[in-house]
Amino acid sequence: MLDLRPNCECCDKDLPPDSAEAMICTFECTFCAACVDDVLKGECPNCGGNFAPRPIRPASKLEKYPASTKRVLKAEGCAPKAA
Repeated sequence: MLDLRPNCECCDKDLPPDSAEAMICTFECTFCAACVDDVLKGECPNCGGNFAPRPIRPASKLEKYPASTKRVLKAEGCAPKAA
């Protein structure tokens, strides 16, 4: 089951479980759409993979299957990827 991490690993923007801005790679690295497009240019800085929109868990399932509260943030930040 997906963790539904609560923030962007680059800019620390909040990404609640119903956020349409949350993007994930195959390892569930989580970033906001703006960082994926503008900074990372579609490539995960952790694994080199691509991104897909994170699915939205139905509100009716969040009580039984809550989103993660563990924030992950790259201490060194995300360097812009060369175009």
